Amino acid sequence: MNGLYALKPWYANRLSGVRASLVRHEVSPDTVTAAGVVAAAGAAAALAWLPAGPAALPVAVLLAARLAFANLDGALARDTGRTTRRGAVLNELGDRVADLVVLAGFLTLAPLWLVALTGLAATLPSWVSLAGAAAGAPRRNGGPVGKTERCLLVVIAAASGWAVPVLTVIAAGSPLTAGLRLAGLWRETS
Repeated sequence: MNGLYALKPWYANRLSGVRASLVRHEVSPDTVTAAGVVAAAGAAAALAWLPAGPAALPVAVLLAARLAFANLDGALARDTGRTTRRGAVLNELGDRVADLVVLAGFLTLAPLWLVALTGLAATLPSWVSLAGAAAGAPRRNGGPVGKTERCLLVVIAAASGWAVPVLTVIAAGSPLTAGLRLAGLWRETS
């Protein structure tokens, strides 16, 4: 069930030079978390204000940066011995805010009720993962509609203009993803 999340080790390896540079320049992990939210906001703005087609490249680049920052903040904290409980909370809040900000880019493209429903649904997989981690289980990530898949779907919407179909897939696939994660956690914690 890992979906595109299975590419995370490959992606992290590609980012090792960036991570080393951030360590050398003593960049705070919290700054990297904030940069991820800013990248998400940029992607949302491009999605909202650029026409379908031309929006695809900036949205893809900014969402790739958002995923890179989400990968780098924790790794940077571990590499520099700066892991804190406050940093973990900020990381999770930053991820949720970034997810919702990206979906807010659809407000000019789709009905408010669908964007709101999709935003609520998109948080469900993370809530399940966080609940499992709170119970001492390993953190569950991945698809079928996890964070990486949602980013890909947003790029598809930016390229095609299919805002409503993409939101519908995210709104339906996110509870499915949460349910699959919950089923795995249920087995692990029994």
